[in-house]
Amino acid sequence: MSKEWIQAELAAVASYMEELAKQASVIEQIADYCAHSLKNGGKIMFCGNGGSAADSQHLAAEFVGRYKMERKALNSVALTVDTSILTAVGNDYGYDDVFRRQVEGIGRAGDVLIGLSTSGNSTNVLKAFEQAAAMGITTVAFTGAGGGAMQQKADICLAVPASVTNHIQEMHITSGHLVCELTEKLVCS
Repeated sequence: MSKEWIQAELAAVASYMEELAKQASVIEQIADYCAHSLKNGGKIMFCGNGGSAADSQHLAAEFVGRYKMERKALNSVALTVDTSILTAVGNDYGYDDVFRRQVEGIGRAGDVLIGLSTSGNSTNVLKAFEQAAAMGITTVAFTGAGGGAMQQKADICLAVPASVTNHIQEMHITSGHLVCELTEKLVCS
């Protein structure tokens, strides 16, 4: 029984990835935004909650460290990691503002903010997008199927073709890795 279930799960992931391939131009555009920002002295900021927070940290690390290419560090930060900021802002302003306040403080026109949310409806990410838009920061949404409210707020939305959280996250990290590699090539070649 376990073997069949594993095979079915992997078949589902494979079919989702085939559907995701149809959005190659969206992934390419996201990498173009990132490369343009980095080439012009900007930074890439990431935010999300739970597993999306972990993916934010993972992808920021790929930019600062390296993905596949030996190169200089690329300016990137996950807004999910500073416990003092998160708890101070959460306590003083509310959890809905934990990313917005950071964007307001460290964001600059020409930066890129990538928000990850499986539902596409995370209030704190939406508020960060509103702040970013007011500051001339490009907003990129990584969401599940349908895009949620983030699809309307973002400059570009990668709404992956799944509605189950783990499958959405699997496609987010795969897409994020593609963005990292394309951005490296565009910035460093």
